[in-house]
Amino acid sequence: PVLCELTVNGPGFIMSRIKEDYLVRGVNEIIQRGAPVKPKCCSVDNAEEDKSGVVVDFSSPNIAKEMHVGHLRSTIIGEAVCRILEYTGKTVERVNHVGDWGTQFGMLIQYLKEEYPNFHEDIPNITDLTAFYKNAKSRFDESAEFKKISQLNVVKLQAGDEECRKIWQVLCDVSRLEFEKVYARLDISVKECGESFYNDKIAPVIDEFDSRGMISVEEGGAKCVFVPNFKIPLMLQKSDGGYGYDSTDMAAIKYRLDELKARQIVYITDFTQGDHFQMVFAAAKKIGWVDDDSHRLDHIGFGTVQGEDGKRFKTRSGDTVRLVDLLDEAVSRMEASLRERNSSSEGKGGTVSEDEIHKTACAMGYGAVKYFDLRRNPTSNYIFSYDRMLDTKGNTAIYLLYAHARLESIISKGKADFGVDVDALISDGKSKIALSHKSERNLGLHLEFFADTIEETLNDLYPYHICDFVYALSIAASEFVTQCKVLGSPEMESRLLLCRATAITMRQCFDLLGIRHVMRI
Repeated sequence: PVLCELTVNGPGFIMSRIKEDYLVRGVNEIIQRGAPVKPKCCSVDNAEEDKSGVVVDFSSPNIAKEMHVGHLRSTIIGEAVCRILEYTGKTVERVNHVGDWGTQFGMLIQYLKEEYPNFHEDIPNITDLTAFYKNAKSRFDESAEFKKISQLNVVKLQAGDEECRKIWQVLCDVSRLEFEKVYARLDISVKECGESFYNDKIAPVIDEFDSRGMISVEEGGAKCVFVPNFKIPLMLQKSDGGYGYDSTDMAAIKYRLDELKARQIVYITDFTQGDHFQMVFAAAKKIGWVDDDSHRLDHIGFGTVQGEDGKRFKTRSGDTVRLVDLLDEAVSRMEASLRERNSSSEGKGGTVSEDEIHKTACAMGYGAVKYFDLRRNPTSNYIFSYDRMLDTKGNTAIYLLYAHARLESIISKGKADFGVDVDALISDGKSKIALSHKSERNLGLHLEFFADTIEETLNDLYPYHICDFVYALSIAASEFVTQCKVLGSPEMESRLLLCRATAITMRQCFDLLGIRHVMRI
């Protein structure tokens, strides 16, 4: 039995108390496993039954353009979603659907040819992609001749012209180097499979819809598919014979279902694309590629990152904020904060060494940016604020990382000052735990909520559930170490083990959110 007491409290309220030995078993299991207990849906039996794969489509920057703050949410939400699904035993295909095809490449190809005529021998060092794109666009708008040649380049590129293909490849390679700067900072793992990959797969998709009598030829000859509940159709082929986003996304979902054998596909884009993906899902159901019993299609639509003025977050000059610059600023501020903390606590010990400051600041700075986004419902807008995300108090990554480091510091002092080695207690099978104080029981109860939190997260794939859990857990841990003397108390061994179980669970949450933990701050 789990409950030991039931009482009626007022009209309609039944209060219950959970048995201490039930909570003790839960804490012991975390300590013995070295990991929190997973929900039942992650059991070996369930994993054997469900061998299905999941495709997660996220990040998706455009070739020849800088990754900016607009890509922040898709990238970090997508990484967290992948980690959560992988943790529960799913086989996840992480897909970066980059914008590497389209009419804009005509002008980019021509501009590169003119500005870097020896690109064949010397690959151009284009580090400012935004300036490169803007300059090409200016030439396109100002010069009729440049515009005409650019339009011809599009035709040549699509026909497989060798020189155009080479320049296109150079642009892709240069862009990837810039994208990787962001991915390396944020510990993002994603496999590129851009729009160009689906070019030869679009015509067969159109033919399949046509053979089923589902194509409606609209004015001008555009080939469209109407789906229930939407007045505007999906346009699989434009009146000029060209293809657009609708064409590519239908070919992509077909490929992912048939070739990648996906049973679940998750798209993570801004909320304005919600109707588009609902139409894509509806078209896939209409033609019979998916059914509700065996497939799950999700679109996680996120809100806008705003400045203090409530408008889209931009620089003072009105330019879009480069993501690399945004992330580096967070680290720079965190470094300054750590150095200030070192100066104010000089001689007291327990601070980060100079050699560790940059690494620690990276973990905390990048983690702060991630958590500030992930802790809220993705559909909401939010105001970007370094001051709020780097705050040591409240629901921030900085507070959580300090809370975790505090637990590890207590464990380290237990060994150094009192000779109580938690690892030795565990390995020797001497880990005896008692949860007699109310704050101990409260912390033990919070640890029990981990599995439920994972199950809840799988319903909508919103990482904020995990953020809510780890924040509540850290508050319970803070109350425990404040109200219960750990070091030098008769209950020291038990309480150190409770600190360890909490730290283990916090680290698992950090990992699921893509946040690096630090053991000492």
